[in-house]
Amino acid sequence: MSECNHDCGSCGESCSERTPGSMLAKLHEGSTVKKVIGVVSGKGGVGKSMVTSQLAVTMQRRGYRTAVLDADITGPSIPKSFGLKEKASGTESAIFPVQTKTGIQVMSINLLLENEEDPVLWRGPIIGSVVTQFWTDVLWDNVDYMFVDMPPGTGDVALSTFQSLPVDGIVIVASPQELVGMVVEKAVRMAEMMNVPILGIVENMSYIVCPDCGKKISLFGESRSQEAAARHGLDLLAEMPIDPKLASLVDAGKIEDFEGDWMTAVADAVEKLPNKVFEK
Repeated sequence: MSECNHDCGSCGESCSERTPGSMLAKLHEGSTVKKVIGVVSGKGGVGKSMVTSQLAVTMQRRGYRTAVLDADITGPSIPKSFGLKEKASGTESAIFPVQTKTGIQVMSINLLLENEEDPVLWRGPIIGSVVTQFWTDVLWDNVDYMFVDMPPGTGDVALSTFQSLPVDGIVIVASPQELVGMVVEKAVRMAEMMNVPILGIVENMSYIVCPDCGKKISLFGESRSQEAAARHGLDLLAEMPIDPKLASLVDAGKIEDFEGDWMTAVADAVEKLPNKVFEK
């Protein structure tokens, strides 16, 4: 069998990846992307983009070629995290992603807007089509791991993204509050309904470290993420602290300079994904 290009509509093979009436979009003919990992959350404001950025940086530090597809069209924050000011360029046949200082390829709506502060006042179907175009029209250069910063929630855009992009697995980001524990359930069930493997859960804002004694303090009380993970047989891959240094790095566009090993288990889980290549 030839390498899968994830275009089931034009493929004559019968394999486990083939689904009737597949809506998966065809990758740009000049691109190569080996694995696609979605980073999702059941609600906004839990640090999904922060996790996406750090995970891309972590895998880049391990020697892989990484990319970030910013699918959060109405709330794009990836360019700011990496300090990207350059606009994406292109030709009649392709759009070129912008590269960060360490070589991470990034595509976001803010790299196309004339003014990055302009709101995106588009309806769901249009937003979904833009996400698809980031897959079909962008020239991704030999990417080992593409991380998709998904829109928050389980609505129309998230559904369209799962249907059009060949997502190999997802990481769910949560915060410790009990309400978010319920929202995590929604994200987990969405992934299960879409038949997308869940690599595990990352809990953000888990604790702060006392600057005087080094004790970990749980600001939001006892975490519920471990319970949510256990109910679905999932691993709690990381517990990220509230760290003012991280916020400062994002504000300065220097997330590639972050220090910390909390992404180690997440990166290990990503590396264990089976090898596939999505290309022309």
